[in-house]
Amino acid sequence: MALSSKFLAFSALIFHFIVFPSIQTSFRPKALVLPVSKDASTLQYVTQIKQRTPLVPVKLTLDLGGEYLWVDCDQGYVSSSYKPARCNSAQCSLARSFSCGTCFDGPKPGCNNNTCSLLPANTVTGTATSGEVAQDVVSVQSTDGKNPGKVVAVSKFLFTCGSNTILQGLASGVKGMAGLGRTKISMSSQFAAAFSFHRKFAVCLTSSSSSNGAIFFGDGPYAFLPYNIDISKSLIYTPLILNPVSTSPAFFEGEPSADYFIGVKGIKINGKAVKLNTTLLSINKDGHGGTKISTVNPYTVMETSIYRTVVNAFVKSVSKDARVRAVAPFGACFNAKSIGSTRVGPAVPQIELVLQNKDAVWIIFGANSMVQVGNNVLCLGFVDGGLNPTTSIVIGGHQIEDNLLQFDLATSRLGFSSSLLFQQTTCDNFNFTSSA
Repeated sequence: MALSSKFLAFSALIFHFIVFPSIQTSFRPKALVLPVSKDASTLQYVTQIKQRTPLVPVKLTLDLGGEYLWVDCDQGYVSSSYKPARCNSAQCSLARSFSCGTCFDGPKPGCNNNTCSLLPANTVTGTATSGEVAQDVVSVQSTDGKNPGKVVAVSKFLFTCGSNTILQGLASGVKGMAGLGRTKISMSSQFAAAFSFHRKFAVCLTSSSSSNGAIFFGDGPYAFLPYNIDISKSLIYTPLILNPVSTSPAFFEGEPSADYFIGVKGIKINGKAVKLNTTLLSINKDGHGGTKISTVNPYTVMETSIYRTVVNAFVKSVSKDARVRAVAPFGACFNAKSIGSTRVGPAVPQIELVLQNKDAVWIIFGANSMVQVGNNVLCLGFVDGGLNPTTSIVIGGHQIEDNLLQFDLATSRLGFSSSLLFQQTTCDNFNFTSSA
């Protein structure tokens, strides 16, 4: 269900001052790190924090463009440090909550009188609800960029209470979503405020369901075994673009998008530009079009005309003898025995995303373009998004696995590494086992 501001009958007064999460430690880390794994069943990327008093592990689906942390408060939320955000408070202002109301089944977590609320959304299924804004303790591990370090806590970390109804479709055991998007109360923004970090974070997703990738909050180094290579030293940069219209399943009118958009100006297959309707590559006044990066879409999704053009150009660049019947949801599949292998995956045509500054090109190699769907079948890992999607190109999880992406919110730019396989490492090579 898609909710808008019309759904809500009450509005909150907004204060012109800001509060930040309180630190519950004398040790001030330089950066934080969270493990992130790939769920084999749903293809979602799952991380875990500790929250509440006493602390309990909370499993979350990663949502790169999610507005904030939301957690199911309906089932088993017990914490002595839980505090709802009262109407007209600084917390409600920071959260940009435009709703204030009452709840008659409480008091309990998620249901208190005179509290402000937001619209937590399951961005995998596109469902949403109304939920109480609250604060509680959140505990994570610090890092020096090479090893995990001391555990640190934020005592007043803002989040929103979801409900068990919007957990449907999320990975087994997940209790909410970890939103890292462009808002003041996203997890990345709150950690930066609490520990006076650079407003940067980095995501490195593993392609394996049996090992962990990493999410870093703060600046580099981002070092990976076996050679402790600092990936932050070899990034290519392109501007991040703000979409002025929300792309969330549920939002208040006038909210900008929390998603991370980049300026894709063209696409090349094997070095040759494909002809696209370039109007679709820009964001229009209604917030439609453009290109964003997503961790909730397992594969890249393209508007139909872009999809067909790219797939046709790709197919023409591969031997006709290699083509086999397509396997849903993909439109082009090949006999794996007819395709060689390279250090960066199957030996298939390179796909280049030509970005805003002409010197910046995001090259997608075989490991990120191809998906193995059977013993001998490889498919191009792009899917048809229909004729009128909100966003023309959504770069999905498979295409960013074993690539490190750094989001610099202070300078509004994206740093990307291209495939780490070129540097003889992968995203599951951060050393989580050794203590700093």
